[in-house]
Order: sequence, then structure tokens, then C-alpha cells
Amino acid sequence: MAVGKAHFPDMPRIEGLRLGTARAGIKKVDRRDLVIFELAEGSHVAATFTRNAFCAAPVHVARRHLADGAPRYLLINTGNANAGTGESGMQDALACCAALAERTGQLPEQVLPFSTGVIGEPLPVERIRNGLDEALASLDDEQWQAAAEGIMTTDTRPKGATRTIMVEGQPVIINGISKGAGMICPNMATMLAFVATDAAIAHDTLQALLRESVDRSFNRITIDSDTSTNDACTLVATGRGVAIESDEALATFAHALDEVLLSLAQAIVRDGEGATKFVTVAIEEAASVEEALAVAFSVAHSPLVKTALYASDANWGRLLMAVGKVPIEDFDVSQVGIDINGVTIARQGGRAQEYREEAGAAVMAEEEINITIRLGRGAAKEQVWTSDLSHDYVSINADYRS
Repeated sequence: MAVGKAHFPDMPRIEGLRLGTARAGIKKVDRRDLVIFELAEGSHVAATFTRNAFCAAPVHVARRHLADGAPRYLLINTGNANAGTGESGMQDALACCAALAERTGQLPEQVLPFSTGVIGEPLPVERIRNGLDEALASLDDEQWQAAAEGIMTTDTRPKGATRTIMVEGQPVIINGISKGAGMICPNMATMLAFVATDAAIAHDTLQALLRESVDRSFNRITIDSDTSTNDACTLVATGRGVAIESDEALATFAHALDEVLLSLAQAIVRDGEGATKFVTVAIEEAASVEEALAVAFSVAHSPLVKTALYASDANWGRLLMAVGKVPIEDFDVSQVGIDINGVTIARQGGRAQEYREEAGAAVMAEEEINITIRLGRGAAKEQVWTSDLSHDYVSINADYRS
């Protein structure tokens, strides 16, 4: 189940990047579950990682290898998170890096590992080793959709986005794929995402661009308020195209990167486990951005709000509850107003005089819902994206290990 129609875009080739996939049988037979990105020598890689204290072994290893510099391969497996596995999990992640390095003539430190799937179970290293040859043999520059399918877990469809911009009269390509449907809550980037460009960008600049774009996209989504142990978002610049150096070029590139990451982030929400609604929570007239985000996430995280959304129940009192539980100093609730899809529900802290229940029920029944909350405190505004909470979400997660 997913909200809205989706079409995986045609992805232009990025010079200096090849992708390969394999069916390694990590959790299920006859499905893509192993993905390799091969990066040309001299490529720069930026990354952000989960802040969960129980972050997985591959997160530790990828951070360490990224600090060593000069990554040449990204190695991704699904079906097993290699999280909560202690020292043996670290050794397993390193063993997978060594196996790929041995086959490609690189150093183990030039491989960045990523895993997603069940937490707390040993990584099936031998299956991953056995799948490497198939993945390497399939390497080419047109495997974006296959790679997007290969990183899926409970996702129902592959997620991809692409933009081509002109910089100094030359095209610059940005391609990206992501996975995620549950255990989604922002605290860096709650999923896996792999984005690449053919532009030449200095490493420190690349890292800054990614960090800022992640904050405007992946750090603005939530499905269930749970931050994963394995999240990572990488941005590869192969350097085979035009150099991004001037302020104008950086601004143009940053805008396109925002569009790609936001598209991937919203695709995750649309494919949220059991989701039937795509919901934008917009906060206006806040005293600060931090205040706006606190209120927005209070609404987006609320199980009572999310179940009302699923039921198409215009129970706007739950919205007042979610706003009011945020500790805001000197909060005058008589200034609060709420609209849903343009229908004014509340004004001056209470039910709007013109509001009718049938109008609220009609807009709540729509697939795409925009909740706008005005706090009457200032000029700051922010928005986040979330989904509803359905019976299917419970079923999916109750059966996840079986």
C-alpha cells in the first residue's frame, strides 16, 4: 500500500559511476538484496549517519573508512541490519569490506558498508561473499532502478529522483535512490539514500551541501517517531563534469540537490508502512524555527492524530491537544488557528463559527492532507511530512521477523 501513483524516473548515466546488484538470498530467495556502487578514482563522498546510540556495525565501519578517505565502493545489503550484534558484527562488516576489496584490487578501507533489515541477528557473511561476483559482473551505469529495488525492505516500490541543471553552459546530473517505509523519524536521515553527481565539488563543500540539504528534507519526515539504527545518506561527486565553485553555481546545485532529496524523502512517507494518507503539517506564525518544528513534530508523531487521519475523522480536538502539549513559554492559545485543506477548523483557539462537521469529514477523506496551524506568535514557519497510522502498520511490524 502506498499513497499516490509513482513512476521510477529515467536516470541519465553519471560518468564515473557504475552499479551492480545480486540475489544473495540474505533473507529471501530470488530477490535483489545486494547492491554495489563502483566509484571512479578521485571521487569525493560525503555522508550523514544516524544518531541512534545503538547504531549498527556498518555505520561505525563506514564512518571510519570515510574518514580514511578515497572510497571506491559502496556495499549495501538488505534483509539484515547487522545492528545489536556487538564485536562480532563489527568483524562481519569488516569481512564483507575485505571480500569486496580482494575481488577489486582495492583496500578494505576503500569500501563503505551499509546494511538494513532485521536488528539483532548475525550478518550472513558467506551469502554476501557468494553474491559479490554476481553483483560485480552486472556493473554498468544504467542499473539505477535495479539498485533501488535491491535496497528495499518493507518498501512496496522503488524510489528514485533525478535532476539535470546547467552550470556554465554544461549539464550537471544529480541522481538519487532511497529506501524506507518504517522506523522513520528524523535525526539525521532516517533511511538509506544514495545520491550521485558527475560534478566536481571539493569534499568539504560537498559535506556541507549534503548536511544542509538533509536537514531540509530527510530531517523533516516522520512515519512512526522511531529513529533507525542503520540510517545513512551519501552524496558522491565523481568529478567527471563541470566544477561547482562560484557562488552562483553552488546556489544552483544546492537548489537541485534539495529537490532530489526532498523528492526521495517524500517518497518514503508516501510508501510508509500501511499508509493511506500523505500529510503535510505546516506551522505558521511561530516565534522561532525551533518552536515551529517542535509543534509540527508533536502533531506528526501523535498516534491519536494519526489514527484520526486514517479514519478520516475530523477530530480536530486532537490537533489542539498535540499543539498544547509542547512546552512553549507564554503561549496564548487564544491566538491559534487551524485549517485542513483550506477549510478553517479553529480560530482564536476554538471552533470556527462557520465550521461544519461535514466539511471537515470531506477533507479528511482525501489522500493528500495539508494541516496548517497558526500560532500567532511571530513570523517563523516550518513544515514536516508524515503519514497516517493504520491496521496494516501494526500487521506489517507484528509479522516483520516471520
